[in-house]
Amino acid sequence: MTEDEDAQDLATRVASEDPSEGLRAVAALRALLERVERIQVESARNRGLSWQEIAEQLGVSKQAVHQKYAKKGRRW
Repeated sequence: MTEDEDAQDLATRVASEDPSEGLRAVAALRALLERVERIQVESARNRGLSWQEIAEQLGVSKQAVHQKYAKKGRRW
């Protein structure tokens, strides 16, 4: 995603009649979502939320969120 692409622009592009443009927008939205999720999980851990609490909010299992974000070397 480039600097001039924001979520609203991507949401509009995802509805494009051009499949190539729509698919590129979907990929960019997926990347944006991953970054936002990582930021929020880090924030939650820094504020003392447990892996279980984070998992419940994300609608996934504790194991799934822990495997995805609990890497060696992270302080949270």
